[in-house]
Amino acid sequence: MSDPRVGLTVVHRRYVPYAHAHYAGNLVDGAYALGLFGDVATEVCIRTDGDEGLFASYSQVQFRAPVRAGDVVEVAATVTRVGTRSRTIDFEARVVCRGCPDRGGSAAEVLAEPIVAVTATGTVVVPPVA
Repeated sequence: MSDPRVGLTVVHRRYVPYAHAHYAGNLVDGAYALGLFGDVATEVCIRTDGDEGLFASYSQVQFRAPVRAGDVVEVAATVTRVGTRSRTIDFEARVVCRGCPDRGGSAAEVLAEPIVAVTATGTVVVPPVA
């Protein structure tokens, strides 16, 4: 019997402010995406178990493309496994809009195809059912 929580997907979107640029070219450090994964995992836990849960570990993280200040990032979390107290979640951070500073200080565009910037698999834990 399949658990109905498997397949649940939660999506957040966030504008990346220029104050978060950490490297040349307005690049944002990889920890920024991991923080977003933590936020979306919290909502997953609330929706599946009525508790914020705790992030226990990542089994893999891949930084596939840069995230820059001025981007709009869409982060998706999908439950792939439900254990007694643990949940395995697949994460994907996609750049859906990008700043275009070469066209002007506030110029930006919606990308025709999102850029997959970061993928990961993580495990969260929730309290035992009373």
